[in-house]
Amino acid sequence: MLRVNASIVIPLSEIECNAMRAQGAGGQNVNKVSSAIHLRFDIPNSSLSEFCKARLLALGDNRITNEGVLVIKAQRFRTQEQNREDALARLQEVILDAIKIEKMRRATKPTFSSKQRRMDAKTQRGSIKSARQKVSFD
Repeated sequence: MLRVNASIVIPLSEIECNAMRAQGAGGQNVNKVSSAIHLRFDIPNSSLSEFCKARLLALGDNRITNEGVLVIKAQRFRTQEQNREDALARLQEVILDAIKIEKMRRATKPTFSSKQRRMDAKTQRGSIKSARQKVSFD
């Protein structure tokens, strides 16, 4: 079971992990050992709530296919086990980001004293700049 948070738990039977050869550096080892993990998570057929499914599908993430399958490729580490843990952690992050509800921003007006401080700072800065100018002895 993959525990995303206190209320969301995903059975590992819904997560498909395939081992494959990793790309990049690694010498001869990279050609012999299948250490990268290709994780596939079918969002519409999962046991997640309808709210979670809708939020995940509305993410607009390029890792989500047209069929609603989230594909994560983990090849950061040299061992298959570490890459599997990394892929599951990244799946967990994606789900948490999707269900997070941002607080709406309320527009506020600046206070009178903050406007006053701003104008005082502008006046002081202007006087400093005017003091740099050449002095005429007329």
